[in-house]
Amino acid sequence: MKIMVLGAGAVGSLYGAKLSKLNDVTLIARKEHADRIKKYGLKITGLEDKTYWLKTAAKINKIEYNTLILLTTKVYDSEKAIGSIKNLIKKGTVILCLQNGLYSENIAKKILKNKCLVLRAITNFGAVFLEPGAVKYNSCSYTAIEKSQKSREIAGNFKKCGLNGYVSESIKADMWKKLILNCVLNPVTAILKVENKAIADESLNPLKKLIVGECLKVAKRDGLVLKIDFVKAINKEFKGSMNISSMQQDLMKGKQTEIDYLNGAVVKLGGKYGIKCPVNEALAEIIKEMEKKR
Repeated sequence: MKIMVLGAGAVGSLYGAKLSKLNDVTLIARKEHADRIKKYGLKITGLEDKTYWLKTAAKINKIEYNTLILLTTKVYDSEKAIGSIKNLIKKGTVILCLQNGLYSENIAKKILKNKCLVLRAITNFGAVFLEPGAVKYNSCSYTAIEKSQKSREIAGNFKKCGLNGYVSESIKADMWKKLILNCVLNPVTAILKVENKAIADESLNPLKKLIVGECLKVAKRDGLVLKIDFVKAINKEFKGSMNISSMQQDLMKGKQTEIDYLNGAVVKLGGKYGIKCPVNEALAEIIKEMEKKR
């Protein structure tokens, strides 16, 4: 399978490396990262210690038939990324949006209309961008893929490459589950400047319950009832995690975060339904202030 990873940062580079086991993969990345990989290979450390040799480029000039494009940019870069390849896309192209956020795949769908198949995917693989050409692989997870005629083939390919791919029974439910997790994990660890494992501290449970409670009210009005003890699940999943949340990584680098597509998106959708979300709104405002200072 021909695969292009558009926006190859930490997670995108990790996916590209894993997928290169069985596929013809090209990483589309920032020039410095792409040049470093071309010269020295992509160095993956952490859960494995290996150098992968992949094709790289700073932009896409041509898309061959039946190419899978893995969109791993930050959500706020989606419009620019998809806009840059809009005229190159063919009917057989599949775009798999492996991103955070609430209905973030709709950005690509709006731009492309019915030009090609656009699917959503959800993952919890953890990786940190160390420097150009080097990524630390911190946690193994899954890849849930939205249902379509192409999804079984893609999921099977991902599974063989160690990315635990499967076709989701409800990508909407998977999206909301990941969103709620991110609404707790990302802003709280970024504000406290701690590793992910710190979110399992039970003294934070009251705050976590407030965040989750608001999210569940909005999800219910959005047509989804989730009967999950999210606080318990978060405490269990991140108890030993040495990973650093993507939001904290962004702030450390002085970059924009995805807060508008996480807690901010919950607040916005809640407003549409007449549901106030003061805790999520406060977290979003704090992160926005932290962005300004950096």
